[in-house]
Amino acid sequence: MKTAASPRIEAAAVETKARPDIGRRQVYAVAGCYFVASFAALGLPPYLTEILPELGDGAARWAGLLYIVPTIFGAIGAPLWGRLADRFGRKRLLLRAQLGLAAAFLLAGWADSIGTFATALVIQGVLGGTFAASNGYLGAALEGHALSRALTLMQGSARAALVCAPIVVGSLTPWLSPHRQYALLAVLPLAAAAMLAALPEPPRSRSAPPQATTAEAEADGTPVVEATAEPSGRAPAASLRALYAIEFAFVFSTVISFPYLIALIKERIPGTGPMVSGILFALPHMCYLIAAIPVHSLFRGRPRLGIALGFGCIALGLAGHGIADSLTSFVAVRLVLGAGLTLGLVCMSVLAADCAKGRAPGGLFGSIEFFSKAGAVAAGVAAAAGNDWFGPTAPVLTGTAIALVTVLATALPRLPRTLRTRRSLRCPR
Repeated sequence: MKTAASPRIEAAAVETKARPDIGRRQVYAVAGCYFVASFAALGLPPYLTEILPELGDGAARWAGLLYIVPTIFGAIGAPLWGRLADRFGRKRLLLRAQLGLAAAFLLAGWADSIGTFATALVIQGVLGGTFAASNGYLGAALEGHALSRALTLMQGSARAALVCAPIVVGSLTPWLSPHRQYALLAVLPLAAAAMLAALPEPPRSRSAPPQATTAEAEADGTPVVEATAEPSGRAPAASLRALYAIEFAFVFSTVISFPYLIALIKERIPGTGPMVSGILFALPHMCYLIAAIPVHSLFRGRPRLGIALGFGCIALGLAGHGIADSLTSFVAVRLVLGAGLTLGLVCMSVLAADCAKGRAPGGLFGSIEFFSKAGAVAAGVAAAAGNDWFGPTAPVLTGTAIALVTVLATALPRLPRTLRTRRSLRCPR
């Protein structure tokens, strides 16, 4: 005899059987392709202050704004591309993103004016979006713990590009300017597209997970998510809004230091070469590569605690940038910032995997990418304004303030619950 739930169970079973086999090798392949494609997109923008004088902007006054041009148009397009991926196939839209990057890099590398270079960055933003496309692909095939680990790996791929690319670009600078390296590195997203063509297409729809009966609890007895799961298996809307807000604040407080970091290093440590500047830029991302998996194992059951600690480290590290005046002190504050970067990125991946349950992955990760890029846009504008008015120290101090506000917003709502729990343990009724 069949129950009312039987059709849903049978449908889920059919979909599970029909789902392509997305194993560890395929996950690593997607992460590797993102690393290859993002090498130029993430590694060359820190050198805008050296690229722009070749295009007529001797003082590189447009560096902060051009830094965010791809981000602005990427934010506009990310939700649309995500919905199209849910409708027409994630693999197809992921290939589209890689090819779009290749076209943009070629145009940027051969641009001979700021207008043409800016057009190339617009194309990069509109046609790119490889990170959201890659996460949507993985979100269609994985869920829960497996998805959060895959998202952590994807962030590791981005950090690896941020580690390697500035160092490689700095090393090649004596022979090939960062401007012309855009054209050379256009071959990388083309290679990534060729590799992705061999991967299977994940399903366009997925069944909602079973209704949660109990909330996962942290060590102190408080739930990981703010409320229990909705009947459809989705994370509560409040948790999704909190994720968007945290994503925006995290990207703002970290990215704001990127555009003028190399200028700040040269101001504080005169004579610093491109190689050393590239290594200092890469240090926080090296921390992520070393510690991301252990941090994921430690905080996957308590991501909000990890996020609060992460923002605290970010605030401390950015504040240290304001007073660092030697190579040793810069190394120290970059490592503190790296600890915050690792905690924040890993724990946001755990929250994103929780929110992905029962939702179309393309639309969800497209929306997350929108708020991420919105944070980067706001950071670029604030960095440009602060640098013009107060010098390269202003952006890191602004990031410090935003990180401190987020620590308070993340930690204070937990305090009343903790106090209630302790009172109930002391005074049982």
